[in-house]
Amino acid sequence: MPTTTPLGEKIRTLRKKKGYTLEKLAELAESSKSYIWQLENDNPPRPSADKIAKIAVVLGVTPDYLITESVPVADATDTAFFRKYQTMDPATKEKIRRMMDLIGDDE
Repeated sequence: MPTTTPLGEKIRTLRKKKGYTLEKLAELAESSKSYIWQLENDNPPRPSADKIAKIAVVLGVTPDYLITESVPVADATDTAFFRKYQTMDPATKEKIRRMMDLIGDDE
């Protein structure tokens, strides 16, 4: 009988929130449907760090969020966004900064 782990619960919740099937997440994370199912529903002894990292990118969070119990999803999402932002070219960064200025600050 499957035993759900915090890792499995997080992956399933984020996958469903994005509207992904097991097949779609597996495809995007370059994994297999059975591996994703095992992560969500079983307790694999040592999940692959590479696979966890790919799944985290697809789900828009950090690997730390998936494997630890204490990182709030909002923090993980912000951290993942910032890491992606840091690798963008200067022109794209400038567009994002201008968009933020247009959105404004409600404070």
